[in-house]
Amino acid sequence: MSAASDSTSEFSPRAWKDFLFDVMPRQGAWTEEQYLAMTDHTNRLIEFTDGSLEPLPVPTDRHQAILAFLYEAFAGFLRPRGGKVRFAPLRLQIRPGKFREPDLLLVRLASDPRRQNRFWTGADLALEVVSPDKPSRDLIDKRGDYAEGGVAEYWIVNPENETITVLTLQGGSYVYAGTLQRGQSAASLMLEGFAVDVADVFNAD
Repeated sequence: MSAASDSTSEFSPRAWKDFLFDVMPRQGAWTEEQYLAMTDHTNRLIEFTDGSLEPLPVPTDRHQAILAFLYEAFAGFLRPRGGKVRFAPLRLQIRPGKFREPDLLLVRLASDPRRQNRFWTGADLALEVVSPDKPSRDLIDKRGDYAEGGVAEYWIVNPENETITVLTLQGGSYVYAGTLQRGQSAASLMLEGFAVDVADVFNAD
């Protein structure tokens, strides 16, 4: 075995961590292009705000079951009407210097110029399934972010209390269209005729 191979094999996980810490930008010092280049080459969900990275937790099985059900519901509604729906990972630019990774996002028209290949620059609707590691991220932080980005409708799907909150953008901030629970249907104000049974969402398997 060569000396180079011996050196590499002795590079411990701690040494790799220290090396990466030294060569990677510090929190607050990342550029937008560095963030985009890094996330172009990973399956990890990582969001970005003004130079800082925020890694997101790996989705659970229940999270994915709920998201799959909702994706199929929205896609089935939008497909014959000419719209497009996508699910994470797909970056949404809120503004220059800020990117989020919605669980689901859509545009009513496939030709919408905000629907770009590397990332979207806007959406008509964003949806998040609340993550248990930090519920405030989806309940509070992203509510402000999606409003800042001009997303017309925001759905918050909360497995903890089995509710779906529908928010609609008015005058630059969101107002409640409703918080729905089992026995009720969650309907979109923007997509006339679209609704899902709340029990069906949380019974998804």
